Formats: sequence, C-alpha cells, structure tokens
Amino acid sequence: MDRIPIIDMNATGINIARLRANAGITVRGLQGIFGFNTPQAIYKWQRGTALPTVDNLAVLSAVFGVRIDDILIFKGDAQQDQVPA
Repeated sequence: MDRIPIIDMNATGINIARLRANAGITVRGLQGIFGFNTPQAIYKWQRGTALPTVDNLAVLSAVFGVRIDDILIFKGDAQQDQVPA
C-alpha cells in the first residue's frame, strides 16, 4: 500500500454540516432522527472534534442520500478543496 488514507476531521465536519443544510435538516432534526438525548454528538461531528461511528455514517448516508464516501473527506483528497470554509 503506497498511501494510508487519513480522514480530515475538520473538513469532514464541514462537509457534514453542508450536507445537513443542503438536506434542509436542522441539528435538532438530525438529533431526532438518531434518537439522541442531546445534539452534542452532532455538534462534535460538525466541528471536527469527533467522527460518527460506522453505523451512524450509514444513517447519515441514507438521510442525506449520498454514499459514505461522499461524507468522509481524506487528507490530500481532491474533494477536500471543494468543501466550503
């Protein structure tokens, strides 16, 4: 393997926030979809201080209508340059 992929947590968080907004879903709405007691996990994802678990990524993928690969941004990924700051 030439290169080990490294997830860019900050860019992924920005991407999650963008996908959520594009889907017309509020943080509280996403909280309800997941059944979380508080929205803290979602805010952590969006700030890039934590990543969703694999099962939560699957739910985000279904809710946003995208592939999991479209949620995660990897360091050095060409898609990273498309994420708005």
